[in-house]
Amino acid sequence: MTEQYNFKSICDLTTKTLGLPKDSLGLKSRKKNLHIGRCVAAIIARNEEEIHYENIGKVLNRSRCVVYHYEYVHDANLKTYPMYAEAYNKVYNAYKKSQSDKMVFAEGSQMKDHLLKNGVKETKKNDVLLKVMSGKSYCIIKTTYFDFSNQLKNIKLAMKNYHYTVNII
Repeated sequence: MTEQYNFKSICDLTTKTLGLPKDSLGLKSRKKNLHIGRCVAAIIARNEEEIHYENIGKVLNRSRCVVYHYEYVHDANLKTYPMYAEAYNKVYNAYKKSQSDKMVFAEGSQMKDHLLKNGVKETKKNDVLLKVMSGKSYCIIKTTYFDFSNQLKNIKLAMKNYHYTVNII
């Protein structure tokens, strides 16, 4: 779930940076500018965030095999396809700038305190554990099956200015 959310934000950044219509990367169009945008977004997601092929494919409405192809042709495209290289460099620089604007937590205890102060709630009788990671630190949030989707939404809101991932344990 978090990987798809992170990839959607990379797609939004890509469309904004390249001047494409919002949510256009998921269309079935074969227009060159959309194809290049899909390639660039997928490569940045794989190389920088290590987002799984399946999640990229779901957001782009494509097979995961297309993402394999994007990785395979990336180096050649950078060297021989000026339009692709220019788009990739432009989006990559915008991505790096946006990542440097986001903060990370140094300590897991600080992160847990931040989450609890911003609407995330823990339960004593837990069925599900949510591992929230930011930088090299992490914390565990205890929740129930019935409430874990609400807690994921609360975590998303509390961590909007932070670089983070969430795993369901």
